[in-house]
Amino acid sequence: MARRIESHMIPGPAGLLEALLEEPEGEAPREAALICHPHPLHGGSMWNKVVHRLARGLRRSGAVALRFNFRGVGRSQGIHDQGDGEAEDARAALGWLRSRYPDLPVTAAGFSFGSFIVLRLCATVPELSRVIAAGFPIVYREKVAWKECRLLKIFIHSTRDEHGPRDRMAELFQELPEAKQLCWVEARDHFFSGGLAEFEETVLRLGNGS
Repeated sequence: MARRIESHMIPGPAGLLEALLEEPEGEAPREAALICHPHPLHGGSMWNKVVHRLARGLRRSGAVALRFNFRGVGRSQGIHDQGDGEAEDARAALGWLRSRYPDLPVTAAGFSFGSFIVLRLCATVPELSRVIAAGFPIVYREKVAWKECRLLKIFIHSTRDEHGPRDRMAELFQELPEAKQLCWVEARDHFFSGGLAEFEETVLRLGNGS
């Protein structure tokens, strides 16, 4: 079975959202995954290298991966909305993905600002099977309704993340309700520099249930 790659413009609350859909190669998808990118005002887009690795790791594990650009990024319409509008963008993209693959379990994954967005969905979208938060910035810790999120929360974090130092991330993780998992990747910074290959393999292992 050949790998399917499709470009889409998905209807969103502030206009169309630029998106890329990729199915796994050689097999029918076993899971649907939405992937959210870093902060739009700091160069974040669905083409970010960590987002690319996140999508590829999930696809290698058997997921169909949908990346998209938040409002105002790339060809997506609208303007930045401080996270509130971006959460609605993610909700719209998730709805489109679920309508396309109604029989598959759904994961929401994100990197940096994108991890904050998917954790906001965690408490309000019970159809999700899990969320994957890569490089969660500690500054957002008070903006997530942690106690209302009982889904499996998987954190993948760099050992030298300047936006989430190891001790503070470990402290936050201890405070969170189950179900949860924390995976460390040896890397030089928030962007998993020097550890991107290990990062992708970690995503792959998680997708395979390891």
